[in-house]
Amino acid sequence: MKPLKKKQIKQEVFDLYDAYAHNKLSRRDFMEKLSIYAVGGVTVASLMSFLMPNYTDTLLVAKDDPRLDSSFINYSSPKGGGSIKGLLSKPKKTKKLPGIVVVHENRGLNPYIEDTARMAALEGFITLAPDALTPLGGYPGNDDEGRTMQRQRDRYEMLEDFIAAYNYLKNHEDCNGQIGVVGFCFGGWISNMMAVKVPTLSAAVPFYGGQPKEDINKIKAPLMLQFAGLDTRVNEGWPAYEAALKANNKEYVAYFYPDVNHGFHNTSTPRYDENAAKLAWGRTIEFFKKKL
Repeated sequence: MKPLKKKQIKQEVFDLYDAYAHNKLSRRDFMEKLSIYAVGGVTVASLMSFLMPNYTDTLLVAKDDPRLDSSFINYSSPKGGGSIKGLLSKPKKTKKLPGIVVVHENRGLNPYIEDTARMAALEGFITLAPDALTPLGGYPGNDDEGRTMQRQRDRYEMLEDFIAAYNYLKNHEDCNGQIGVVGFCFGGWISNMMAVKVPTLSAAVPFYGGQPKEDINKIKAPLMLQFAGLDTRVNEGWPAYEAALKANNKEYVAYFYPDVNHGFHNTSTPRYDENAAKLAWGRTIEFFKKKL
């Protein structure tokens, strides 16, 4: 059987995957509902294979890229999970750099987020991509188990882990003290919340992230908000958030990318949209270079 192509897949299948990836459906229910779309020679197994992340062929920056110093470190998160593992990356032979905390989705520090952190480092930043699953043993090697593990942690304790990552970069000898945050999905919520909780944060870029409901008046950092046009689940919270940002005279810009799904920046799944991802990432890097 020939490999499936994105144009063969109905939008309802992507919506089902989104529900499954965000713990709205059990694996059993997901596969049962997926069977409705297994027609015309398409099997449930082939649909599952098509939808699941492929980390082998989709990384954009090699783990041992010679332009980078990139290695795992541990830092202290006293209000969160204790000792947290993270990938620290920076260009070789540089002076003090602005920093970026790179925040994973709801499944721990997987290869896609590591790759994103290296991408940002190549643009002239020192980046730290923490693994909020560290207290439970770390990212387990696959996203299904990672999602299950992450549900065992309190999200506000995990927020403290990423705030501690900000503090680690703030005090790093190779950082100039100007630090931003970029996050995806769960990490988008973390990015929004860090803007609320960290008054000295220099910039925040949430990708399709949940919105804070309180203390929006405390935000000091400029925001760039990235949304997927088909992502009704996240987007429904935007009007109220935007109204609060406007009411409090906050600096922000929001971009909606039409006809793309939640997760469009993630190279490892078929939700990835190359044009939207490159445009959003280019805007993100330009924003950080201007604000940090």
